[in-house]
Amino acid sequence: MKIFVAKLGFYTKAEDLIALFSKFGKVDSAKVIMDRETKRSKCYGFVEMPNDNEAYVAVVELNECIFQGSVIDVKKSKLEQVVYTI
Repeated sequence: MKIFVAKLGFYTKAEDLIALFSKFGKVDSAKVIMDRETKRSKCYGFVEMPNDNEAYVAVVELNECIFQGSVIDVKKSKLEQVVYTI
């Protein structure tokens, strides 16, 4: 499952997200989105977890928790729900 994480601190890195979400299960990847021009964090990112049950627990437990001084929003990514038809 792909998970959207918002309201991150400016200094949060992908490794920090991996450490946080690994408490709930295996993490395939994590990415913090950066601004191309300023090279600063846009304060959101994505985490991918292969086990949907573990991912749902992580979403419920981590949504609105304090992480590195910020109250983060954690949700199932809408990007994963997009279905393309031709």
